[in-house]
Amino acid sequence: MPPRILRPLALLNRPVLQSSSTSATLLVGLSLRSAKACVPPTVQCSQTRNASILGALSDNKSAYGHRIRRGRGPASGKGKTSGRGHKGQKQHGKVPVRAHGAPFNGGQTPNIVYHGVRGEHNPFAHDISTVNIDKLQQWIDQGRIDPSKPITVKELVKSRCIHGVKDGVKLLARGSEQMRTPVQIIVSRASATAIAAIEASGGQILTRYYTKPAIRRIMLGLTSPGDELFTNPAATPSDALQRGYQYRLPGPTGRKDIEYYRDAAHRGFLSHTVAEGDGPSLFFKVPKPRGVKRKLLPGKSASAQRGENRLW
Repeated sequence: MPPRILRPLALLNRPVLQSSSTSATLLVGLSLRSAKACVPPTVQCSQTRNASILGALSDNKSAYGHRIRRGRGPASGKGKTSGRGHKGQKQHGKVPVRAHGAPFNGGQTPNIVYHGVRGEHNPFAHDISTVNIDKLQQWIDQGRIDPSKPITVKELVKSRCIHGVKDGVKLLARGSEQMRTPVQIIVSRASATAIAAIEASGGQILTRYYTKPAIRRIMLGLTSPGDELFTNPAATPSDALQRGYQYRLPGPTGRKDIEYYRDAAHRGFLSHTVAEGDGPSLFFKVPKPRGVKRKLLPGKSASAQRGENRLW
């Protein structure tokens, strides 16, 4: 390590030099080692640092958090009781916290009796945005939505008719008597009154299944919103790739979703796949008409046929 530079105290406390002769005298008096030190402001010098600075490097105080050392004296503020106070459950151990708050109510009726163990949160519930018919007609009258084109999720969000979509959009029938413009609208779900109001005005409504990633891609223009189903109900999601979209629109996979969009009463996009005489349910079959007897083999009675079918 190089030796430290010692400067006379008189030079450090001396005011700004007044003449060039004084500065010349100062430069002569300093040694070669002290030439590296800073001189009064009238003499220009470059900033230099000694090797001793390597032993004084440290991070900023806010660069990292220091561990709190508890029980190490009153000077730290966390000594003696370590910040826990005197006696009680909060000092002796942690206070357990459950879904409905503390596990006890001080002798009163527990919260679990009022609220129950289950039922507060449904992880399978859908967060669906709603739009009413009166607001839809108001947006059309103000020119925010073009009724000559199919109205999809993208048009509803961009026109600020709804503010954000998570799992889909549902059309409700508030102010259904105000609907007078025929439109083609495709949403996730729709009430029966809203469907009747749209069709009464000469419009057409269709319900389509959406997922969160699909809605995100629809807003970015990477996925078709499904408006091609108005002209071709049998169009497949892969047909949208030929129209320039990067991703196809997924279909429902759960039984409840499939049955909902197979129902013609909901104007589901899968209703054309249901055969004539069948219902939208995948589990329950359409009941057969009563009074229909089974055909018997010629020359044998019912008891004889039952006897032949027995295993023992």
